[in-house]
Amino acid sequence: MKLVVVTGCLGLIGHYVTRQCLSLGYKVYGIDKLTYAANYEYIAELKRHKGFTFKKGDIATLDYLPDCDYIINTAAESHVGNSIVNSSEFIHSNITGVQNLLELIRLKQGNVCKKPVLFHFSTDEVYGDIVSGEHTEGDFLKPSNPYSSSKAAADMLIYGYARTYGIDYIIFRPTNNYGIGQYPEKLIPLSVKLLMRDKKIRLHDAGEPIRNWLHSADTARAVTTIIESGKVNEIYNVAGGFEQKNYDTVCKVIKSYFDRPLQSDLDISEYIDLEHVRPGQDVRYALNDDKLRALGWKPERTFDEEINSIVSYYKNNFKW
Repeated sequence: MKLVVVTGCLGLIGHYVTRQCLSLGYKVYGIDKLTYAANYEYIAELKRHKGFTFKKGDIATLDYLPDCDYIINTAAESHVGNSIVNSSEFIHSNITGVQNLLELIRLKQGNVCKKPVLFHFSTDEVYGDIVSGEHTEGDFLKPSNPYSSSKAAADMLIYGYARTYGIDYIIFRPTNNYGIGQYPEKLIPLSVKLLMRDKKIRLHDAGEPIRNWLHSADTARAVTTIIESGKVNEIYNVAGGFEQKNYDTVCKVIKSYFDRPLQSDLDISEYIDLEHVRPGQDVRYALNDDKLRALGWKPERTFDEEINSIVSYYKNNFKW
């Protein structure tokens, strides 16, 4: 029986990871700060599992760590736009929070069992953008904004603690995640919300930036694939191999919203504002995840098959 702590368990990725762990018979100690982005609806669902325990907490101020095999850290401030306006919370959660988790592991008594592995969610954005090709795990980190800089700083802290204190870790670098339950500040749910309000969808840099898209269920399976492999002190990219321009992503959301086939003609310009330019915008993220695939993982969800159910969910479940 595996014992895992999942921080940020009420966020999109944290929830999918918690579900996946419970489905495999893991016992999960879930921690969430309950910020504006937390989905409170998940609490009742997760508490129906006998193997789930919930605690409200901020990873930057936690003073207790239960005995466990892994700390899966999905907790983070993750909205790039917010980090450009004010990066203070990003420093607090994404750097100070990780440092506190590392300290809790370092100070954990080793007389009962081995100290837990820190399974840390980083991001593809730590590499910066890439016009062609794909980033591999050994590439230089070159973040472009305060959010990605805070995540890169956390990665560096983990390296330092591993070298100095012998802490075991996994650094996990996923690409853009999508799925049901994401807070409507991210592109897909935000686009649906704006359409509901008869507002135009503001696409940065004319919608030209390119992103990989991966369903959070596939991300969660990648996590447990790594855990089941027993690998530690490794970095893994996870992307899935599907990429498209932000403009194309939003076109698919709009067509789904109005119940039009993806191949149909529709005056998209009526629903999109292409005038905004965001500072530090990365033109393309792309990851090579061959290392993860070598463990037997591959994506199962397809964007074009999933988008209708996701748009329908947000269309019928308004989120403030």
